[in-house]
Amino acid sequence: MQTGLYIVGTPIGNLSDMSPRAVEVLQSVDLIAAEDTRVFGKLAAHFEIKTKRISCHEHNERDVVPELIEKIQSGMSVAAVSDAGMPGISDPGFRLVRAAREAGVPVFVVPGPVAAISALVLSGFPTDRFTFCGFFDEKKLRDDNKIPHTIIYYESPNRVMSTIAAFARVMPERKIAIVREITKVYEETIIGYPAELMNITPPRGEIVIVVGPRPEHKMTDEEISNIVNDIAATSMKSAAADLALRAGISKKEAYKRLLESGGSND
Repeated sequence: MQTGLYIVGTPIGNLSDMSPRAVEVLQSVDLIAAEDTRVFGKLAAHFEIKTKRISCHEHNERDVVPELIEKIQSGMSVAAVSDAGMPGISDPGFRLVRAAREAGVPVFVVPGPVAAISALVLSGFPTDRFTFCGFFDEKKLRDDNKIPHTIIYYESPNRVMSTIAAFARVMPERKIAIVREITKVYEETIIGYPAELMNITPPRGEIVIVVGPRPEHKMTDEEISNIVNDIAATSMKSAAADLALRAGISKKEAYKRLLESGGSND
């Protein structure tokens, strides 16, 4: 193997997605830096990968990364793998790549599955422009709603129903796709407006949420009135900001509409 750092993609569920090149590289390098050596051990056993391995995860990267760079500079070949998919995509890896670039050592990629991209394709939403926002953070949702094109989030199954409810409050006019267990036996894609998905059976397994683009048409008075009725019970200040963002009108106009609907100032 040529000296350098090899970023190796591994399956996100179906072991048949492991590429022959990935197996060859992992069998041939001097050392494998794995997010969790126990998780990687199962994959290694299946593909008869006996290469020495060490842990490299978010809690020890500060200490391990310089050590790995030194090994590469001394002539070793090192492969980096995450628990599933491509390292560096909401997983450890990018800091190691950045350090390798700064040190001037060669970096190679062995492509593999990416849950975010697979979910995007499965959603049927436009793919010409999209933003990956990592793990969902409700505090950032109003700002995220300013993104007009497709958005992708990772989410844990124990929070997905509250996340759908948040979408219903902040971006009810945008369709969402709940994609779970990609490449596994129970792979499923559920698509609809957030309000339509509020009462689904809570999805289990690995979850990716894809949000469709904002509608291009301006909302009608009736559509704005429906939003008003939906949020008028909340405080006037936050409700006016919410309505302005969701309906594409000024905060002043939103406040006026709320007053007309019978809302009371807090």
